[in-house]
Parts: sequence; structure tokens; C-alpha cells
Amino acid sequence: MLLIIQGCASGYAPVTDQSIQLEQQVEIVRGDRGNKREKAGDSPAEYVVVRGDTLYSIAWRYGLDYRDIAKRNRIGSADHIYVGQRLKLTQAPVQSVVAELPEMKNELTNYYEEAPRKAKPIANPAPTAKTPVKTSPTTIPKATVKPNQTKPAKVVVSPSVPEKVKKPDTSGTPKSQALVWKWPANGSVITRFKPRDEMNKGINIAGRKGDPVYAAAAGKVVYAGSGLLGYGNLIIINHNQEYLSAYAHNSRILVTESDNVNVGEKIAEIGSSGATRTMLHFEIRKDGKPVNPLQYLPRR
Repeated sequence: MLLIIQGCASGYAPVTDQSIQLEQQVEIVRGDRGNKREKAGDSPAEYVVVRGDTLYSIAWRYGLDYRDIAKRNRIGSADHIYVGQRLKLTQAPVQSVVAELPEMKNELTNYYEEAPRKAKPIANPAPTAKTPVKTSPTTIPKATVKPNQTKPAKVVVSPSVPEKVKKPDTSGTPKSQALVWKWPANGSVITRFKPRDEMNKGINIAGRKGDPVYAAAAGKVVYAGSGLLGYGNLIIINHNQEYLSAYAHNSRILVTESDNVNVGEKIAEIGSSGATRTMLHFEIRKDGKPVNPLQYLPRR
């Protein structure tokens, strides 16, 4: 009993740092939860919300779409989660009942096979000959067709009015076409996007401590904190329900959650939190999946 009480009193383990290596000898700090970021396939079936979590940060951690988590847990608003809440991250397997069907089929087959055996045969009666009945021919009077004496109705032709063609409703079109992307920092790219590398799902941009970090596109800040493993001081912006962007290793965060930001607005300052080199780690995710930021940012 004493051991159980002591374990509960320790609380949620804070994020501390360990090291891994990336291109250009960039060292990313790790925490007590593991030695690498979680893969999408490594996501547990259930997650317990801790202080500082948002639905976006949980989805980001496991490479999931926050909309799927909200739908699976019947969450009407992404902001309505609470500490201690158990969230289902993956769909529970459905038990199959197909194995019971062959037994039922065999029972029905046996029943219908045995039923004819128990029935007594019925003797067919001998056919009886029918005597033909003579009928007298009937005469059908010829029908007289009278010409139609009614006058034909006058056809009034009204001038044709062209139908009004409704213009397509563009209010519900995806806003991704309207997104304008801008570079989040002025430095050069020191590490490029590697789709197969679970440790680098974006690009690293060089910089000096205190250099500005800009919002790559207009949107709403949905996470601002340091609770995600390996990202240091992190900002996540939701742009249009389809695209999210992240800005990691900041020395200072200048925005708070629920802030609306414009493209090019300063949101943080470059630093080395969670890394051993001063830089900005930048990611773009579409429907929860990492994509190459260089395909969206303007060429320079």
C-alpha cells in the first residue's frame, strides 16, 4: 500500500532532455517518456489527458488528425477536454460473428433435407377427358367511326425566357486554395524534409537567438507550450481545419492559445530549447500527416 501511494504522489513526470542526432549534427533533446518521437502506428488505443494538453497537441504527438479524435470521442469543440479525460485514439476492433453462421446454415440444411423424407407421397389422379362444347359463331357488328368534329385547340406560344443559372456557391469551397504561405524565418535551410525519417518531419532553419519567427500563414494558435517531446517551446497554428503548422525550439513565445495571427506576424523568437543548436524547426501537416514545407513555401 505504501508503494502505491508513493507512486501516485509523484505526479506527471516533467519533460527532461536526452539526445539524438540529426543532419548537420543537430542534437534534439528527449524526455523521460522515451528516446524518440512517437510514430503514428505507435499511438495507444487510449490516452489520458494531462495538464497542458490540447486536442491538437495530442494529435500532433501521435501523427493523427485531431478531427478524427474529436469525432471518435464525440467532442463538439477542440477546446473541451479536461485533465484526466480518457480519449480513444484508435478504433476498437469489432468482434466478428461470421463463425456462428456455418452452424446455423447446417441446421437449416439438415431440416430441409429431412422434411421431404417424412412427407407421404401423394398419388396423382388419372386425367379425365373433357367433352368438347359446341359454340355458335357470334357476329360482331362493325363499328362506325365518325370523324372528330371538335375544333382543334389553339396553341398559344409565349416568348421563351432563359432560365437563370445559379452561380456555384463558393462559400463552402476549401480554403486551402486561399492560403498564402511565407517563410517563417530568414535563415537558410540546414536540414531538409525526409518523409521516412521519423525524427525530422519538417525542415530546420538556421538563425541566431532572438531572431524573429513569423506565422507562415494566417490562422489560429491552438497550442503554445513545451509539453511535446523533442520540440522544446512549441507553437502550433491551425490554418483552415486542413493545414497545421508548427514552430519548435523557440527561446520566447509571443502568442497564446486562441490568438488569431496574420501571415508574416511575429509569433516567437528563435532559440535552442529542446536542441543543442540555435535554429527553428518548422513543420506543415495536412490532415494530420507531415508534408514537405518546401512544396508550399515560396522559392527564394
